[in-house]
Amino acid sequence: MICADVHNHTIASHGLATVSEMFAAAQAHNLAWYGFSEHSPLPPGYSCPLYKGDLAVTFPAYAAEVMALREQTASPAGGHAGGLAGGKAGSPRVLMGMELDWLPVNMPWMRDVIGHYPFDYIIGGLHFVGEVPVGSPRFWGAEVERAERFARYNAYYDLMRELAASGMVDVVAHPDFIKVCCYDDFQAWLGLPGSTDRIAAVLEAMRATDTAMEVSSAGLRKPFHEPYPGPAIMRLAADLGLTISFGSDAHNTDDTGSHFAELAAYAAAYGFSRSRICVGRERLELNF
Repeated sequence: MICADVHNHTIASHGLATVSEMFAAAQAHNLAWYGFSEHSPLPPGYSCPLYKGDLAVTFPAYAAEVMALREQTASPAGGHAGGLAGGKAGSPRVLMGMELDWLPVNMPWMRDVIGHYPFDYIIGGLHFVGEVPVGSPRFWGAEVERAERFARYNAYYDLMRELAASGMVDVVAHPDFIKVCCYDDFQAWLGLPGSTDRIAAVLEAMRATDTAMEVSSAGLRKPFHEPYPGPAIMRLAADLGLTISFGSDAHNTDDTGSHFAELAAYAAAYGFSRSRICVGRERLELNF
């Protein structure tokens, strides 16, 4: 049973529910640990067409609310900042994370954002290849030829290798998120010589920095109904002995902890039995 969901979003970016509403959903799912991981504010000159507001404006109030909730749910038990038992009886322990948008041309900006709040963990999210927001369907229209799509996949994993090797994050999010708008072409690219080698280099960088790979149920809510990452990457991760972290990447209350029974069975089929959470940037392992 998965007892921790550490990838979730709110109305501060492009979610549909407030902090308190998302927390109530976590309570309803009997989670022991619940991590808020709002997207990081973007530097000047960057924008995401999916965001409804400016995170530079909304993030401070959001962070204050999450930090207050984290304090309220902290267990008085000893051990690792409240122990491994989660929060108080009947309530998940709240953790404060952030999904850092990886923008390597803005390293000082990223380091400043990470250091601005007392985060429990940082998730590294790769949402841009150059100026292309990879999750936006309008950038994957019929005018984008297959060769260009394949070039984007190559660039995506080159960037992800840098992210994994940076040591700046605790988890790498949804390792094949780029398939979201072009699933069939991504599967075709996976079959090309060298493609899985490129991905293996990313996973080896995760292992070298002891960075967890996210296994996300978000893909199970898409028409292709496949977790992030898909089977090819899961096999590589299992062979390399990577650590995993579970998240729903929920943007509304209904998606909180969604498909977790299916996700647990999926991970177990590749030999995984433990997942990672971070409390005060200290990395802890949970059975599932």
